[in-house]
Amino acid sequence: MNLSETLRLAFAAIWAHKLRSFLTLLGMIIGVAAFMIVLSVLQGFNAYIDEKIAGIGSNSFTIQRFNFSDFKDTDSIAEAQRRNKELTFEDVEYIRNRSVLVDKIGAKAGGSRRTIKVGNISMDDVIVDGAEPVIGEIEKVDVLEGRYFTTAENNNSMRVAFIGTDVRDKLFPRGDAIGSEIDIRGIPYRVIGVRVAKGTVFGQPQDAFVQLPIKTFGSNFGGFRGNRYLYFVATARSDKLFADTVDEVRTIMRQHRKLEPGEKDTFGIVTPDAISGLRDSIFGTTSIVILAVPSIALIVGAIVIMNIMLVAVTERTKEIGIRKSLGARQADILKQFLFESATLSLIGGVIGLGIAKLVGYAISAAFIQTRIPIWAVIVAIGVSGGVGIVAGLFPAWKAARLDPIEALRAD
Repeated sequence: MNLSETLRLAFAAIWAHKLRSFLTLLGMIIGVAAFMIVLSVLQGFNAYIDEKIAGIGSNSFTIQRFNFSDFKDTDSIAEAQRRNKELTFEDVEYIRNRSVLVDKIGAKAGGSRRTIKVGNISMDDVIVDGAEPVIGEIEKVDVLEGRYFTTAENNNSMRVAFIGTDVRDKLFPRGDAIGSEIDIRGIPYRVIGVRVAKGTVFGQPQDAFVQLPIKTFGSNFGGFRGNRYLYFVATARSDKLFADTVDEVRTIMRQHRKLEPGEKDTFGIVTPDAISGLRDSIFGTTSIVILAVPSIALIVGAIVIMNIMLVAVTERTKEIGIRKSLGARQADILKQFLFESATLSLIGGVIGLGIAKLVGYAISAAFIQTRIPIWAVIVAIGVSGGVGIVAGLFPAWKAARLDPIEALRAD
């Protein structure tokens, strides 16, 4: 019996019992769909982290008050809060004046949520923060309209603002943001630029912000403390010098803070590798566990397929006897039932992939961009077919071993 004939018989058997076939498919559909949805979210999150790292450059790093290791438990956090002082402008100037490997370094301030007004229109929960003009170059800020801050505007604490597209669309529906004023806590600021839209991440908007020159921010919002803490972003002169630049900055900061050789750092330096390492440490083992849960549904689906195929063998005993009496070999019977179970499983896998894709679109629109790589599609279809073959082996073997005379006697 050739391949096309075997496939035709498999589809005919599946179509003859449509409801039963659909119920059989449910386990495989749910298993594949759940597995692919989880995988696509994890892939999307990893891609988002990598994109952010690439956006600020692989040779950029951050100097801040705390390091990742300071947050491993409550005792470490308490100790770090006592040990690590807030960063100051003296720290960034000390690095600027003594470093030979740093290309650019700039200070930023943590933001706070404020209400922004333009006339009678207001917008709540807008993040207002501060940055030095060089941050625009370091972070490769994409300007949609207008421009970024200048050094003169920062040095003179001028009341100018760089805003996100959400703020522009809400407060300036006519599109006249550049040159207009926004009101923050009763103080007017002139809009000089709008950043290219970034969308949302995990449902959180990335374009509802107002950024001020850092000296303007400090003087108008009560200095740099609490959630308005200072931190620095720096770049190395080249990728090859990145590790040496990080070591140089660490040494300079230790000198500035007069730390002894064996004394722990009173600051933190965060590199792209450290961010990737933190992500892997958090999501490495967790991802395996998360992916293992929907995989259970695949096992359940395989058991259901095996059970249904065993029922099919019992129901079609006489058919098998007739086919054997007409010359069908054990291999032909084996192939027929294996193809039937594999086809059932493959159909379930394809439907599951389609559902995962549709759910992925919804998640991308509401939370984070999901991604289903080509290799995952190939693996999912391959696993679906493989599960079907494995599940059908015993029923197919049982069917192939039937004695044709005994089978013909079956009712």
